[in-house]
Amino acid sequence: MKKVLLSLFVAIAVAIPCSAATTYNPANKIQEIGEKLLTKSGIPATNVKFMVVSNIPNNSEFVTTKVVNVSSAELAFAGNDNETAAVVAGELGHIIFGHASKSKVINLLQSTTDTNITTSATVQTFASNYQTTKEDKEADLVAVNLMVSAGYNPLAAIVVYTKQTGTYWDTIVGRPANAEKALNIYDYISYVYPEKLKVGYGCNEYRNFLTYAQSNEEARKENKKLQKSYDKTYKKAKKTTADKIAKFKLRGGISGWDAVYGLLNAPQ
Repeated sequence: MKKVLLSLFVAIAVAIPCSAATTYNPANKIQEIGEKLLTKSGIPATNVKFMVVSNIPNNSEFVTTKVVNVSSAELAFAGNDNETAAVVAGELGHIIFGHASKSKVINLLQSTTDTNITTSATVQTFASNYQTTKEDKEADLVAVNLMVSAGYNPLAAIVVYTKQTGTYWDTIVGRPANAEKALNIYDYISYVYPEKLKVGYGCNEYRNFLTYAQSNEEARKENKKLQKSYDKTYKKAKKTTADKIAKFKLRGGISGWDAVYGLLNAPQ
């Protein structure tokens, strides 16, 4: 009888997804977790405030306000400290890369030139979506570094993405939600922190994603061209992300694009 009960308990435990515990409130943890993500990477967290916002986070004024805005929609998928750290670290990744400041520099330069380039709405939308995905991928890899330095499980970043609702096409082809972004994180961890893959992450979302990721991994290993591309991509990403964090720290919490914007916007 005891063996039957034990088997039933194990079966139920395996079936449990990474859903948030009823008593867990990620909004209450973002300040503590945010400060840890910064300080464990040697970045000063003095006067840095972490705030939950209901709209798309705008961290373009971080240099002057020292406020990191975090999306309540993203936090809704965080069921523990690891997953909250993934969401917060993602926003820090954007700040460290200076994505919002880059947009400010581009807008400033465009406003001071006579160039008037018009493109179709379709092309503009495609370019915007591509840029957003590219920037998210860059921020995600910085986030992985911050999480590892702070002692959080970086696989939680994959779980937060794959918990979200996928497209109809994702369902048809049997692909997890946000598969491209999640796979980018998995491949980076595989290249830079392979020991973290051995730790794993105990929930259905990650197990389901792992089936998808490993099939891609096997296909890559059977194709020398794909393997060479993978090695080249993540060797470069490893250097770039470490570089961005180091320079952000050296400048005292200012990205390269922040520095450029400050120079361009300085009084003449």
